Amino acid sequence: MLSRRSLLRTGLSLAAIGMLQACSSPMRRPTSPTAAYPTMPLQNREITLLACSGSLPSATQRQHGIDRLQQAGFDVTNREAIDRQYQRFAGTDQQRLQDLNQLSQRQDMPRMLLAGRGGYGACRLLPDIDYARLCPMLKEAGTQIMGYSDFTAIQLALLAKGGVGSFAGPMLYSDFGGRNISPYTMQQFIQATTTPDWVVRSQTMQSVNDHGEGIFWGGNLSVLSSLVGSPYLPDIRGGLLFLEDVGEQPYRLERMLQQLYLAGILQRQRAIFLGDFSMGRIVDAYDAGYTLDSVIAQLRQQLKVPIFTGIPFGHIHDKTTLPLGYPARFNSSENGLELQFSDYTLQSTTGLTLENLLQGKL
Repeated sequence: MLSRRSLLRTGLSLAAIGMLQACSSPMRRPTSPTAAYPTMPLQNREITLLACSGSLPSATQRQHGIDRLQQAGFDVTNREAIDRQYQRFAGTDQQRLQDLNQLSQRQDMPRMLLAGRGGYGACRLLPDIDYARLCPMLKEAGTQIMGYSDFTAIQLALLAKGGVGSFAGPMLYSDFGGRNISPYTMQQFIQATTTPDWVVRSQTMQSVNDHGEGIFWGGNLSVLSSLVGSPYLPDIRGGLLFLEDVGEQPYRLERMLQQLYLAGILQRQRAIFLGDFSMGRIVDAYDAGYTLDSVIAQLRQQLKVPIFTGIPFGHIHDKTTLPLGYPARFNSSENGLELQFSDYTLQSTTGLTLENLLQGKL
């Protein structure tokens, strides 16, 4: 009988066959997932959508995301969540909260909880999430929780209140539903959620040669810093803290990092890892010569904790997938950086193909 590890690796190999040829294929309506994959247990192919933050304005883009997931063999549930709109949010606070709390009433848990998009609004839900019932069920079922940006608030709260890990990875609207879907993002998504030993590499030259281990955690800097002083920010010591953000001027990034420093959070980490901050044409309003590099240099002067850059994740088209709240090891040198993840939540690849995720240029 094959071991679980062997089954996972075999499934991953099958998933890679013909993976990129569908990039030029026309989008087609999916066949019934039940008919296509009759032996795949329901809980192993169910993705439940969460809309904890901003509304998803384009109906076409929402549907494209659902179609791609169905073509990959998933059952997509709670679709009504992504169609709602109240003010700037994907529904009222109570509706968005119910998406999470109703999970504790289920007999079985889905394979994955997938965030619709970011924006703003998740922090308004944190005090009323039923952590006592929900967290043990998520952990026991091994449900994968996927998202980033404003969804960081939900991920950090689940980790702080119940030790539930998650993934910083693609979301329905911008990634699965995007017009120009990223083969790199989809490949990383499949591998990270199905490979027993996941490795993320960056070729960015690092300023220090080092190695170590700890719990890899973090997410969006704006969201994380806003939770300082609340019970929804995990108290992780000796961890590997990951940070990314979008659309912030350098002085604002430094102010948020200084907040984490003044709260003693940065000093308690084994290492800090910076992803993409999508600076683009952003210029500091007070000093055009003050850049993200200036912010990093200042932080390095203050901290004895090593700071590494070049993690391929953020509000970017081509992003990796990062397990959050799980053990990791790192090795850095002038040749780049390597992160090794193990002992995190995995799922079988049965019925999941990159070819189907990449189906069509819309």
